[in-house]
Amino acid sequence: MKVIFIKDVRGRGKRGEVKDVPDGYAQNYLLKRGLAKAATAANLTTLKRVAANEEAAYAAERAKAEEVKALLAKDTTIINFESKAGTDARLFGSISGKKIVAALAKQYGIELDKRKLSLPEPIKTLGYTNVPVKLFKGVEGTIRVHVVEQA
Repeated sequence: MKVIFIKDVRGRGKRGEVKDVPDGYAQNYLLKRGLAKAATAANLTTLKRVAANEEAAYAAERAKAEEVKALLAKDTTIINFESKAGTDARLFGSISGKKIVAALAKQYGIELDKRKLSLPEPIKTLGYTNVPVKLFKGVEGTIRVHVVEQA
């Protein structure tokens, strides 16, 4: 019996696959537990439509990430911070990922999740710092942060 897997079944198939399995296994286990559905013509066309929609959503999300990467790569896209600092150019506080994301949204209107930043520890010195950001699978950009001493 041909079935379409709705969920991953270990050793049998992954979600979205169409496979031929024994009738008893399909009837008594897969269909009963909602792990698969019969591969009828209607279900196959639905599967194709869902796969096309998922692919289109993936492409749209990747395109949006590429667009954000292009905005971040511009020479004019620099996030500026003013902070109090000591004589050795060390800040009295620090610039965290949360502050960077908030400033990016305020200054340029780019919304990002702070978990996408690859900032191992907060910025604690004056000057320019490049912060890598993972926008999407395979799409990475860099945010330039400039920290100046508060007058």
